[in-house]
Amino acid sequence: MAMAGLYRRVLPSPPAIDFASNEGKKLFIDAIQAGTMEGFYKLISYFQTQSEPAYCGLASLSMVLNALAIDPGRKWKGPWRWFDESMLDCCEPLEKVKTKGISFGKLVCLAQCAGAEVEALRTSQTTVDHFRQFVKRCSVSDNCHVVSSYHRAAFKQVGI
Repeated sequence: MAMAGLYRRVLPSPPAIDFASNEGKKLFIDAIQAGTMEGFYKLISYFQTQSEPAYCGLASLSMVLNALAIDPGRKWKGPWRWFDESMLDCCEPLEKVKTKGISFGKLVCLAQCAGAEVEALRTSQTTVDHFRQFVKRCSVSDNCHVVSSYHRAAFKQVGI
């Protein structure tokens, strides 16, 4: 019996390239060989799936904060101090994020509130070349990570 909803939705390609596809694997290997995947290892060590459909920003930020070894200064569960989406509530109520998602500005606020050093690049305040240079500089470091906010429709995606 067919069930309504989304299951394993294929990302539109182009522009998306499936990470596990032959092309995705080649891009990954090429990037490792070029030395531009340094941040990946720490990030993958702290991978977490978003617990709510609109928590993509919070899950991304949790991973980055943990990869940067920033101490949340409070316990997550038991004795462990670890960032989780449920702890990222100093700039926007979680109930609001759950229904509306989070803006780029609020995500920057959360990162700063958690103790991260943030360089926020907005399209209206930078150039494509500057952004590309920042990504290149960041990709060779394991202490720099990029969290990007974009309009899904431009990539033929749906979601909040």
